[in-house]
Amino acid sequence: MGLLMTIDNGGTFTDACLINKDRVISTKSLTTPYDLTKCFVDVIKKGSKELYGKEDIRTILTEIDYLRYSTTAGTNAIVQKKGPRVGLIMRERTDPSILQASSEEREMFSIIVEDRIAGLDLDADESMLEGNVVEAVNQLLSQGVERIVVSLSEPSLVSDENKIKNIILRKYPRHLLGAVPILISHELVDDKDDRRRTWGALINSFLHPGMENFLYNAENVLRDHRTKNPLLIFQNDGNSARVAKTTAIKSYGSGPRGGMEGAKALAEQYNISGMLTLDIGGTTSDAGLVKRGEVKEERYGKVESIQTSFSLSDLISVGAGGSSIFTVTDGKIAVGPESVGAAPGPACFSRGGKEATITDANLLMGILDSRSYFGGSMVLDESRAREVIEKNVAAPLGVSLEEALILMEQAYEEKIAQGISPYQTQVDDATLLAFGGAGPMSACGVAESAGIKNVIIPRQAAIFSAFGISFSDIAHDYQANITEVSTSTIEEKMDLLMERATKDMFAEGFDLSECKIQTYLNFSQNGKYETVIFDNPHSLKLKEKTMEDIHLHVKVEKPIEHFELEEKSKLNKQQPTPSYEKTILNSQRKTSDIPVYHFDDLQPGTIGEGPALIEDEFFTSRVLDGWTFRINENSDIFLQNEEAK
Repeated sequence: MGLLMTIDNGGTFTDACLINKDRVISTKSLTTPYDLTKCFVDVIKKGSKELYGKEDIRTILTEIDYLRYSTTAGTNAIVQKKGPRVGLIMRERTDPSILQASSEEREMFSIIVEDRIAGLDLDADESMLEGNVVEAVNQLLSQGVERIVVSLSEPSLVSDENKIKNIILRKYPRHLLGAVPILISHELVDDKDDRRRTWGALINSFLHPGMENFLYNAENVLRDHRTKNPLLIFQNDGNSARVAKTTAIKSYGSGPRGGMEGAKALAEQYNISGMLTLDIGGTTSDAGLVKRGEVKEERYGKVESIQTSFSLSDLISVGAGGSSIFTVTDGKIAVGPESVGAAPGPACFSRGGKEATITDANLLMGILDSRSYFGGSMVLDESRAREVIEKNVAAPLGVSLEEALILMEQAYEEKIAQGISPYQTQVDDATLLAFGGAGPMSACGVAESAGIKNVIIPRQAAIFSAFGISFSDIAHDYQANITEVSTSTIEEKMDLLMERATKDMFAEGFDLSECKIQTYLNFSQNGKYETVIFDNPHSLKLKEKTMEDIHLHVKVEKPIEHFELEEKSKLNKQQPTPSYEKTILNSQRKTSDIPVYHFDDLQPGTIGEGPALIEDEFFTSRVLDGWTFRINENSDIFLQNEEAK
């Protein structure tokens, strides 16, 4: 195995995972939202220092075989509603209100499109249509559009959209300064549902400029340092691809999908049929489900509750994280969804934060160590944490500081537990996999609130989404709508998709003969979506009369090297030796001295019990009273609630 690097750009921290043979190196840098290229470069420099003992970005970039990257830039653009003004061309007499059926759709439509809409009569003769297209485009340009989406409807969707495309390219050549990019909806995705396809095209156009500018800047940095291979972008379908072959909408929610890929690998390794994942970051806690070895997905994934034509991980996002703001209203504590993020961050970061967060509370409770946080490179200020909690929580509630800390912890854990509860009904005896910078600290408390008795804290918990990205391959997934279920139709569509796949994989640097190819049909039958994998269309035996919403998929995948997990082995049981003891405030509102273990000192086979703290460079795992822990062959922490047996 050569040198592999994966980077996950989050809202508060940017994480990196370096895999060098059987060695895994983790590092972090603070995310710089004002310039994401800076934290991208910073974390690569930090990785080089961990690998070589000194910063050497040029050497590390010439030695890396594959660099895979996931960014929150697309997600942030949607959340913050920041993007270009998009114009929409529709078929004449199409009512734009079909795209505004919910409050979320109405809000997003007003942000992306507003009144920048033009209708075209496609039944007009050629010369009149040409004049109408020019008039429509000029109208949109006069309204200040920066991008245009063409999304028509049946019966002749493809041919009519191609007509408009050809007229625009003739009248507005791309080489002219100020030419406005055009997105033709059927070229993005083959979906006969006008709402889903149009929304996918609008969101993609809204995300595209910001993603393009940032990712090409990042790629230019790598090129300047003579990197060996192109930058690969990890996508929300679990695949990785070059920047030039990545669709903007595929970047949305890609970070959490990295964690799901890692969870999938662990679930398979440990033969866990139902694994519930919990990624606690700075702003949100994202929960997902791996059931029988598969990541739970929505066939038509949603962006801000808006359905698109693309499959997305079925994730529950709870507005509670390490930087979420605590407020008191009418004598009740509320957690989030507002967050102080990385800038200014929690008050204890001493960067100007003036709001109470769970990070401040955990510091005052003794769970976090002010001297060792973030590898000792960031000293936390207890006095600032005390000041904001007394002012914003304790005083409004009329309770002591200690009481306020316990109430904050309870509210935080209960909110996350309630958020993940929908998944618990879908599996029996779920195992909770907790990761993210704040996941290990709250895992036992959330599990107790949710009634879960088994928890895993992965060795790479602090950078687990970045680690999970390392299990992805270079791949593309193509789909085509099937209106007639016949061997000839499926063969014809397959040929077209394979032609695209051949070109795309060539652009990735691979011949199709080097790739794994999977073909399958996805369809709705009796109200449920089903998938049928096949090698030859002639072998298909389908009940087409009851099939609806049929899509042919072709997935082309070039496997690349992955980290190899250790197989289960018999380990010698060991008792842990505490590094020191620490005084913490527990849920009984009492202080007690508990043992603190350094994670690096805990060898596979170690077994211990709570209450205890396990400190890593970038995370702290809290083992509550009544829980036991053991370190397995991969140095993952397996926690079990003995009182729940």
